[in-house]
Amino acid sequence: MTKAIRVHAPGGPEAMLWEDVPTPEPGPGEALVQHAAVGLNYIDVYFRTGLYKTSLPATLGMEAAGTVVSVGAGVTNVVPGDRVAYATAPIGAYSTARTIAADRLVRLPDGIDFKTAAAMMLQGMTAQYLLRRTYRVKQGDTVLVHAAAGGVGLIMCQWAKHLGATVIGVVSTEAKAAMARANGAAHVIIGHETLAADVKRITGGAMLAVVYDSVGKDTFMASLDCLAPLGLLVLYGNASGPVPPFDIGLLAAKGSLYLTRPTLATYTAKRADLEASARDLFEVVQSGAVKIQVNQTFPLAEAAAAHRALEARQTTGSTVLLP
Repeated sequence: MTKAIRVHAPGGPEAMLWEDVPTPEPGPGEALVQHAAVGLNYIDVYFRTGLYKTSLPATLGMEAAGTVVSVGAGVTNVVPGDRVAYATAPIGAYSTARTIAADRLVRLPDGIDFKTAAAMMLQGMTAQYLLRRTYRVKQGDTVLVHAAAGGVGLIMCQWAKHLGATVIGVVSTEAKAAMARANGAAHVIIGHETLAADVKRITGGAMLAVVYDSVGKDTFMASLDCLAPLGLLVLYGNASGPVPPFDIGLLAAKGSLYLTRPTLATYTAKRADLEASARDLFEVVQSGAVKIQVNQTFPLAEAAAAHRALEARQTTGSTVLLP
């Protein structure tokens, strides 16, 4: 048998139950992975609450690292004993072992341990596509990163600085501001009540070519107001709730702005893109340019406590669940 955190009906953290489930056998194209560490991400909350739909009962989780135990017919990219990690649908990572499509697995370099891998794959590859593909950050750019002390935020601050950009981080507390500064943010804004005015002051009125917003409803309009004409708002999450429908004429009125709602799943749908994204991430981590900070760990059985901390904005950096 395998242990897993399962949800039988949408709800709060208390909806997550630690249960026995049969250990699956890998089918054609699949691998059975024994998990050593599981990543915690805000998308897990969306599935738990029912914002993102899935069939029930469901095992939560998009990201983990561990060892390949066995493989199904036709699998050639991994073999039993390989150290691997993944950050992909379908959900099911909150378990001691699971089967998953083998072509979604990435083999880990020797220098990256399981806990670091589980903390970095989803958040790190998200940062990779945001900074290198959605908007290709270059030397001399000024970029704004919401939730700058969060898991994706800390990686983005470091990586964007490494690329030669000036980073403006937005956080909710002074403690988080200090963390963002320590990780590459040249300027930090606490709260978003006067965001556009603060950005105007920092940029000398030039405003921004790109804003990275994972907060959603509460910051959406303020983010738009931070953009220069032809600027791009990258809305890649909605921690405060989904953005309500709005008149797209606003984009014209505010300067012929661009808006995109990207997902990691789209950017890594092709195996070649997945491998390239992971390779880019491994390189910046192994070089020391980006440090992955696992600031909280919880036993996997206590995932509910991890969700409470995440939703209460009590976490910084990455959080890992240990089976």
